[in-house]
Amino acid sequence: MASLNKVFLIGNLTRDPELRTTQGGTQIAKFGLAINRRRTGPDGNQVEETCFVDITAFGRQAEVLHQYTKKGRLLFVEGRLNFSTWTAQDGGKRSKLDVVLEQFQFLDSRQGGRESASDAGGGMSGGFGEGPGFGNEPAEGEVPF
Repeated sequence: MASLNKVFLIGNLTRDPELRTTQGGTQIAKFGLAINRRRTGPDGNQVEETCFVDITAFGRQAEVLHQYTKKGRLLFVEGRLNFSTWTAQDGGKRSKLDVVLEQFQFLDSRQGGRESASDAGGGMSGGFGEGPGFGNEPAEGEVPF
């Protein structure tokens, strides 16, 4: 039987991306995304719910996100679910479900406004190819947003 692990999210960054480098030299950026959803409550009134999702990006994408995004920025994320388990210092088992970023696109201007794609420099995709850190990097001097 075939399987599929693909996630598409649009939301606002809940914090500035935190960039670190592994011992092997790979860049890793971690950030949160807040996804808002409106629904009708039992009383007939509109209710807004927010889902908070942790995102991890690798390689060149991690560097670009760290450099060009800040808390509040609107972002489209394409990725896959990742389930991690570990043993905490107190000996208890811990687990976490997050999203590993595969591609992304800025959906607002660098200043966080709601400009159209043509007003915001063409709305270039930040999705640099398939998988972490591979693919179409912007040309030298080209701003990836």
